[in-house]
Amino acid sequence: MSNSTIWPKLIHHGGIDGVTGSCHRLRFSADRSLLVDCGLFQGQDADRGDGLDQHRVRFPVDDVLALVVTHVHIDHIGRLPYLLAAGYAGPILCSVPSARLLPLVIEDALKVGFTRDAALIGRFLDEVGTRLVPLDYRRWHALVDDARHRVRVRLQRAGHILGSAYVEVDSLDRSKGRTHRTVFSGDLGAPHAPLLPAPKSPWRADTLVIESTYGDRRHEDRRTRRARLRAAIDRALENGGTVIVPAFSIGRTQELLYELEGLVHAARNARWRDLEVIVDSPLAARFTEAYRELKPWWDAEAHRRLRSGRHPLSFDNLYTVDGHEEHLRTVEYLATTGRPAVVIAASGMASGGRVVNYLKRMLPDPRHAVLFVGYQAPGTPGHAIARYGPRGGWVELDGARVDIRARVGTIGGYSAHADQRDLLNFIRRMRHPPAHVRLIHGDAGPKQAFKAGIEAWASGCGHPVRVTLAHQS
Repeated sequence: MSNSTIWPKLIHHGGIDGVTGSCHRLRFSADRSLLVDCGLFQGQDADRGDGLDQHRVRFPVDDVLALVVTHVHIDHIGRLPYLLAAGYAGPILCSVPSARLLPLVIEDALKVGFTRDAALIGRFLDEVGTRLVPLDYRRWHALVDDARHRVRVRLQRAGHILGSAYVEVDSLDRSKGRTHRTVFSGDLGAPHAPLLPAPKSPWRADTLVIESTYGDRRHEDRRTRRARLRAAIDRALENGGTVIVPAFSIGRTQELLYELEGLVHAARNARWRDLEVIVDSPLAARFTEAYRELKPWWDAEAHRRLRSGRHPLSFDNLYTVDGHEEHLRTVEYLATTGRPAVVIAASGMASGGRVVNYLKRMLPDPRHAVLFVGYQAPGTPGHAIARYGPRGGWVELDGARVDIRARVGTIGGYSAHADQRDLLNFIRRMRHPPAHVRLIHGDAGPKQAFKAGIEAWASGCGHPVRVTLAHQS
């Protein structure tokens, strides 16, 4: 049998040579396929392309039975406007929490990258709303069941952000009597992350398509990262400075608030109890409100806090900044008064948004601190600050050179991504591990290290496995 007649086939339209732009197509025949995610390219991944034109959807969409969204980060759903513009007219499948959060992300993406026209944005959101099909976790959903194929999908919790899922796809080719189960990991979360249950491995997979963002490293455990967060804030309290935390509006912000509420609640000194925690992002505030509404999907620990009368995402020390003028006043106030505070502002890689104004004012001042809690993609200002800041370097922000005198730190344990051990556990804890593993969504070094780790595990337990790297289609 020739290779051309073996189905299903994997085709990748992003998330190949870097960690953004995830978009993967599973073809069941020449005229039927499933699309998993359709995200924007960012940072160095975007620099490889030809500007905004690289986001245009050039692959065929007539054969796509459905788009499945693993989670609502922009590097997984940001090309949705381009997908619809290319003529895609099918459903958008996602978890119930993701269906609540997705319109917020798309509205913001449209305002930043397309138009400020409220009527136009409203029409697009209405169109997206008619396509959304919220799916409960752990339940099969049939895409097609006819004389040629039976294809069904099931979402399982991925523990990355609220609503995140990995996707199980069962496909039956009736002409050959052959079934195949393909699992797409999406972005897997680290165990013991605040608010979210840890992901559990699927029972089986024939082919596993898995991310490799942190395929070459280990994260700190939760106790260590919480201690380091406390230590960074203690220094700010002593120095009369601000801790600036660049964080994406969804996921990381809410996890940090949860941890900070715990630290403030346990504090025994007045300085900590009076510490201001400022969320300077209207979008993050809207996401936090949505997170509160989605409490049924929180983990058991968070529910214990709620039952004890605490409010992990709405505590007394928490302040939000809304309008632009209030934002500018807050930057100036914290830069000049020496009032200790923690500011959480987007974007997570300091590539835009309100956090840039804080960095421009505070990076040259040693009283302040910048604390990174997530992956900093090469080519972003966040990557430059994290790399050169500890040695007294500089970074370019809004076209100007800014010297870095503030303390710069990174807490890897707050990454929303699984580390190498967690990724390997996802595979080896399957009752029936895959015969084929396809690595996506990672830089070259982590991919190769993760590939070696999988092959070493497989060799050690006598499980035959073929590990391949995604390539441009």
